[in-house]
Amino acid sequence: MIEVHNLTKSFGPHTALQDVTFSIETGASVTLVGPNGAGKTTLLRILATLSRPSGGTIRVGGLDIAEQNHAVRQCIGFLSHKPLLYEDLTAEENLRFYARMYNLGDIQERVETLLDRVELLRRRDDLVRTFSRGMQQRLSVARALLHRPQVLLLDEPYTGLDSDAVQMLLDLLQDLSSDGSGECTLLLTTHNLAQGLRTGRRVMILHRGRLVYDVLREAIDVTTFSDTYRRLTMRT
Repeated sequence: MIEVHNLTKSFGPHTALQDVTFSIETGASVTLVGPNGAGKTTLLRILATLSRPSGGTIRVGGLDIAEQNHAVRQCIGFLSHKPLLYEDLTAEENLRFYARMYNLGDIQERVETLLDRVELLRRRDDLVRTFSRGMQQRLSVARALLHRPQVLLLDEPYTGLDSDAVQMLLDLLQDLSSDGSGECTLLLTTHNLAQGLRTGRRVMILHRGRLVYDVLREAIDVTTFSDTYRRLTMRT
């Protein structure tokens, strides 16, 4: 579903990503971890077609993002650091607005299902500006899932969530990655190693713009993973 070959990204003299190569099969769930400045957000923004690479090739669902970026956007759901919500609209109005942008035919049913799934159905008629940071994050997750994307890119999705909301999101992501349909491919970044191991069936570590670790979760010793992470991210 995602194919990345020799991806590089530079901002002037600073190189954010260096010859990054990996592929993710359809229906897989992958956690990407790394320290601040490792290039995680830059990588997701490029995959979401919000930033152009300096070099390399990327295909999402068989589509070249350099030549077919509009088609790529139709199959991607993206949760960024910014909620991308309209504060003067209600929760339901926000989702209905985005549903119309994607030309969805079952708007009412889809909106109600997602609001219920992220535990905001009772707040459907409240303005988003009255929501806490965690509530806005939950609504943003619903927005990202609205059009049933083939690929879901989540950049630090647990930010601002309390423990109950974190568990809700973990359950939701596990449902998406284990429902047997193979329709949703997940790539998630997080600073929380424990949550990352719970979410992804595969874990990658990005350090100083390079991919330094890529292992299936079943092959990872959870008790020593934090030591492995520190060793790899302390290298110069």
